[in-house]
Amino acid sequence: MVADPHADTSPDGPAALDWDATLAFRHHLWAHGLGVAEAMDTAQRGAGLDWAGAAELIRRSAAEARAVGGRLACGAGTDQLPPTGSSLADVRAAYEEQLALVEDAGAQPVLMASRQLAALGAGPDAYRDLYGHLLRQTGRPVILHWLGAAFDPALAGYWGSADLDVATETLLGIVADNPGAVDGVKVSLLDAAREVRLRRRLGTRATTPTAGAEAAAQDGHQRAVRCYTGDDFHYPELIAGDAHGASDALLGVFDPLAPLAAEAVRRLDAGDPAGFRAVLDPTVPLARHLFQAPTRYYKTGVVLLAWLAGHQSHFTMVGGLQSARSLPHLRRSHELGAALGLFPDPERAAAKMRALLLVHGVEEAGAP
Repeated sequence: MVADPHADTSPDGPAALDWDATLAFRHHLWAHGLGVAEAMDTAQRGAGLDWAGAAELIRRSAAEARAVGGRLACGAGTDQLPPTGSSLADVRAAYEEQLALVEDAGAQPVLMASRQLAALGAGPDAYRDLYGHLLRQTGRPVILHWLGAAFDPALAGYWGSADLDVATETLLGIVADNPGAVDGVKVSLLDAAREVRLRRRLGTRATTPTAGAEAAAQDGHQRAVRCYTGDDFHYPELIAGDAHGASDALLGVFDPLAPLAAEAVRRLDAGDPAGFRAVLDPTVPLARHLFQAPTRYYKTGVVLLAWLAGHQSHFTMVGGLQSARSLPHLRRSHELGAALGLFPDPERAAAKMRALLLVHGVEEAGAP
């Protein structure tokens, strides 16, 4: 999401976007063969982008996706409500409003985790009732999103329990209660072992499907529920998978890594897992750097890389979040991105980085 640097806004005011640059970035992703997960946390949803802005983003992106045949999934949440003081009925109505807009736009819904629901402190039964109600009225299978507290501290205790094992059982119960209504679960916990255990219980696709699995699909039996990894630390091994299954990718880090991610996935699709790892493994140090604690500020590094790569003309973010990371952090982001060849014009990217350093009073690029 590209902010409009010329807008006279304040950090707590409505987002002002450069729509041309914002939508051009979606076309960049589609051109590489990737799908777009729209109006989620990478687009500063809940961190500067309010529901009115997100709704406009969904409508505009959906129109662009239809024009080029691009795949699009869009987040539906409850952020039109105040942070606290809502009831379960309020949460349900807010979800219904956003789901209707996403479906009317022709996009696949992603049921995002709700801060307002988490703030209620409701137990597992309330989650099963609420999600069951929503899933019974959706027109196509949705993606459920489990966003961990590392990404958003307000979501601690989601699914009705601070015990992640209990929370997992509630989530799996919701999936089991609503056969055919859940396309997959996006897991953003930064816990690879837990994701693998959940993936196996969801019954996600095997890396080499068995004849029995293929026959079941041909017979029209319920297909497996996908596990979409949101783990920006362990994504190469999770996507490559094991003998029991593999995770699909729904990752914020694929935003700056689009050319490399697309090439890696093409190699995996061609039956070359070693080639896949050869392309993607070297990107992990950059991902771990961008998503280091406090993880919720990873978007600052993502926007820095977009600016350095020429996708936007400035390093300005909605809500002033360009200041959310330190200068050494940003400088290291540039170094890691350059080492991966992410910048079409490396010299221009280096000049921009030197200019940013100079603005902060660092007159030599080598200074700390």
